[in-house]
Amino acid sequence: MKLGIIGVGHLAASILTGLTRAGWSVGDICLSPRGQAPDLARQHGYVLATDNAELVQRCDLVLLAVRPADAPAAVRGLNWREGQVLLSACAGVSRAALADAAPAQIVRIMPITASELGASPTLIFPPTKAAEDFVTALGTAIELDSEDQFNAATISAAVYGWAQQLIIDGAEWSIAQGLAPDTARQLAAQTFVAAGRMQAEQDAPMRDILSSLCTPGGITQAGLDRLTSQGVSDAWRGTYDAILARLRQP
Repeated sequence: MKLGIIGVGHLAASILTGLTRAGWSVGDICLSPRGQAPDLARQHGYVLATDNAELVQRCDLVLLAVRPADAPAAVRGLNWREGQVLLSACAGVSRAALADAAPAQIVRIMPITASELGASPTLIFPPTKAAEDFVTALGTAIELDSEDQFNAATISAAVYGWAQQLIIDGAEWSIAQGLAPDTARQLAAQTFVAAGRMQAEQDAPMRDILSSLCTPGGITQAGLDRLTSQGVSDAWRGTYDAILARLRQP
């Protein structure tokens, strides 16, 4: 199946790396001609379309990865045909908004830049066979049952960035205490990886896993008590609510 990508920025570049890592042929991928596309086509051999109309004519599966405000205009007026699938990675842009512009089967996805490592938990709604190989090449498919669920789950793409800030904070604090920069970076990052794996790969209730780490009077419990007294959990939940409200804006 020929894949076309409209909007070749940072996310699309990570996706391309992940697809190549998973064995996709560069000759089966066509890029719209703006952004990083000319450089990537020259470096790696991707097909470069002259415009979006040619891309849609060539491809069965089209990934849309432009800024959300530009999404409907980017696909409007192109020569869509029966059986084509439009994968939208545009946060907050509903399927209905795109259906008015592109008469194709519209599937919303939300990959993250960890796609380049094959480690993206990629949201998908509705689950669609035509998109399955694409999504699983990037990591793990997280299938949702409704667009409301998809919007709520999209917050995870923002949390991915917030977690990066926490890792940086931890590494910089450790460096200030005398750890070597590479050691501090690996320790901070791998600690988050370990915590995530414990929650993802064990069957015990999430709070039971946390409680097992909290020895009374120990440093884990003392740290959590301080974070609670500082209102950190409330701040996180409030931020989730604020970003979800933004995603739901028409």
